[in-house]
Amino acid sequence: MTANEYQKNCMKFTSQISTATKDNLLLQGVMGINGEAGEAIDIVKKYLFHGHPLDKDHLAKELGDVLWYIATTAEALDIDLHTIMQMNIEKLSARYDEQFSTDASLHRKKSDI
Repeated sequence: MTANEYQKNCMKFTSQISTATKDNLLLQGVMGINGEAGEAIDIVKKYLFHGHPLDKDHLAKELGDVLWYIATTAEALDIDLHTIMQMNIEKLSARYDEQFSTDASLHRKKSDI
């Protein structure tokens, strides 16, 4: 499945309240990203600091939930996931050229967001 196919499929599982307006969809998306990211970091916290085994399956499911909310947020912006992915690679390529470097990270242009 392509990123854009995934995004389209995600919309099948979005409530009518969320899709009533683009603002509702946007708000649900960004709130959901943050909520699910919190669940993901809690799994890692328990692994690193509480002695729990790393539950990779649970973490993968939470990452899927984050991805779902990213797709719905992109939908609210009328931007497809493929375009967002491409924009991100272009941004990183401009920032780091061929690969990450600490120097480039420390000395970013003011316009580099």
